[in-house]
Amino acid sequence: MKTFLAKKETVQPKWYLIDAEGKVLGRIAVKAANIIRGRHKASYTPSVDTGDFVVIINAEKVAVTGKKDEQNEYMFFSGFVGGESYRSLKLQRERNPEFIIKHAVKGMLPKNRIAARMLTKLRVFKGAKHGHEAQNPVKVAV
Repeated sequence: MKTFLAKKETVQPKWYLIDAEGKVLGRIAVKAANIIRGRHKASYTPSVDTGDFVVIINAEKVAVTGKKDEQNEYMFFSGFVGGESYRSLKLQRERNPEFIIKHAVKGMLPKNRIAARMLTKLRVFKGAKHGHEAQNPVKVAV
């Protein structure tokens, strides 16, 4: 018996929906990263993008444990001398809650060129509305 290796042409991506309301950030990120990579499929091949699309709604209602709302900080750098700035998770949630989930999922993907393409399969939305009803995403429990 030969080992099956998936090819880019044979992959048929599906769409999945995750509701982040009241769910822990890390658990959502793990679930989304595994679906985006294709780890949930029997045809998973590490060197081929076999993953599916993930739509995450209610990004502003994601839960974190402990004192992470005040203690976790995101660092931004403008590229100029002294252009370093920090934002707490609480402030980031008010300004751009989609960034919190995208940042967590990006950290769980491999650090290579395929990961940049995989990250385009993640769609995060602030509220309960999303523009992907036509794809009929399957709801996933986290």
